[in-house]
Amino acid sequence: MAKQNTAEILDGILERVKAIDTVNTRKWFDDLTIAAFDHGLMQIQCPDQSCAEFLQDHCQSAFTQAAQAITGHLVSVQFLSSRGSAPKIVVPPPAETANRVRLHPDYTFESFVVGPCNRLAHASCIAVSQNPGMIYNPLFLYGNVGLGKTHLLHAVCHDARKQRPGMAIQFLSCEEFVNGFISAIEKGAVQNFQNQYRTVDVLIIDDVQFLREREQSQEEFFHTFNALYNNRRQIVLTADCAPQDLAALEERLISRFKWGLVARLDAPSYETRIAIVKKKANLRGLNLPDGVAELVAEHIKTNIRELEGALTMIYATAQALGVPITVELARQALGVQEAGTAKHVTMSDIVRTVSDCFDVRVSDIQGKKRSQSIALPRQVCMYLARGLTRHSLEEIGGHLGGRDHATVIHACAKVEQMYKEDAEFRDRIDVLTSRIVPRS
Repeated sequence: MAKQNTAEILDGILERVKAIDTVNTRKWFDDLTIAAFDHGLMQIQCPDQSCAEFLQDHCQSAFTQAAQAITGHLVSVQFLSSRGSAPKIVVPPPAETANRVRLHPDYTFESFVVGPCNRLAHASCIAVSQNPGMIYNPLFLYGNVGLGKTHLLHAVCHDARKQRPGMAIQFLSCEEFVNGFISAIEKGAVQNFQNQYRTVDVLIIDDVQFLREREQSQEEFFHTFNALYNNRRQIVLTADCAPQDLAALEERLISRFKWGLVARLDAPSYETRIAIVKKKANLRGLNLPDGVAELVAEHIKTNIRELEGALTMIYATAQALGVPITVELARQALGVQEAGTAKHVTMSDIVRTVSDCFDVRVSDIQGKKRSQSIALPRQVCMYLARGLTRHSLEEIGGHLGGRDHATVIHACAKVEQMYKEDAEFRDRIDVLTSRIVPRS
C-alpha cells in the first residue's frame, strides 16, 4: 500500500481514536506510523517499547475499532517498537517467569513537575538511576496516595534502562512480592523465588507497608534486603508513611529502611498544581486557554491523580458537546461555582481570626517568638493557609516570621494529627474555618 495512503489511513484512525478514548489519548500518537498493512493485519510502529506496551494495554480496542471503521474491513492491530523489542526488565534465568514491569511512557523524569513538595525525592531518584547501589541505598519514598511516588519509580526504571540496557531490574508491588512468596512455598520453589529477587541489580517495591503483620514474608524480605545491600545492589521502596510509623513491622526492617535516604512527598502547592495540569495537558496534545489550569488547581488541592481526572473530565465534556475548551466549560465539567461568588481568603483573614480565637497578638504570630502559646496559633495559621489560600509553602512561611517550607510542612502535619486525635481541637479548627470562609 502506498505510503501516502497509509498516512491518510492512520490520520483517520487517530482522529477516531481521540474521539473514542479521550482518557488515553497522548501527544506522541502523532509519531506513530503504519509499518505494514497486509492480509487484515495492521502493524503500527511506536516510538519505543513502553509506548507499544501502553497502546497494547490501554488502546487495543479503540485502535481496532477505528481501523475497521476507516478501512471498511475486518482488521486486527499490532503495535511494534521502532527499535524492535526493548531490553526486558527481568532477571536472568532461571527467573524467566518473573514479574515484568510494563513502564508507563508518561512516567519519566522529563514529565515530572518538581516543586518544594517533592524536590528531594525527585533529585534522589535521579541520583539512584544514574548510580544504582552507590548512593542513597536504600532509597525510601513516602507520602499519601496520588503524590507521584509511582511516577518516580517508573522514571527510575526508564532512566536506568537508558543508562545500562542490560541491567536486571525488578519492579513490583509489595502485594505481588508477598503473593509470589506464598505461591513459591506452595509449589516448593522458594529457591527459585530467592534467586529471582536476590540476584537483580535494582529491586523496586511499591507500597512496602503491605508487609505489615506478614511475619514469614517479612523474614524473607529481610534476607533479600541483606543480600542485595551487601552486594551493593540498589533498593528503592515506597510507603504511605515514614519507616518509624510502619506499625506491626519488625524493628530490624524499619532500621534498615532508614540506612539510606528517606524522602517525603507532600501535597503540591497551588503553583505546582498549575504546572502539573499544564504538563498533563501537553502530554495529551491539549492547548488549555488561560485560566483553565488555574481553575483546576484551585478546585483540586491534594491529589495529582485527581488533577489528571479533572483534566480528563474537561476534555471529555468538550468532546461530547463538540465545543472548544473554555473556562466556562471547565467550570461546567467540574461543577465549580462562578468566580466571584466565593470569598477570596487572604493571609490577613487567617492571622486575624486565629489571633482572636487564641487571644494572641497578630505581631506575635508573625514574629520570631517560639513559646508554645505563640507556636501553636502560628502552626494553625500555616495549616489553614495551606488549605484555604493559593500561597506556596514559602509564601506562607514568609508571612509568618520568615519560616522555611520545611517548617510549614512540619506545622501542617502536627496540626493535622491533632485534628484527627483531639475532638475539642477539631471543633476549634472547624469554627475557625467557618469564620474565615462563611457558608453561603
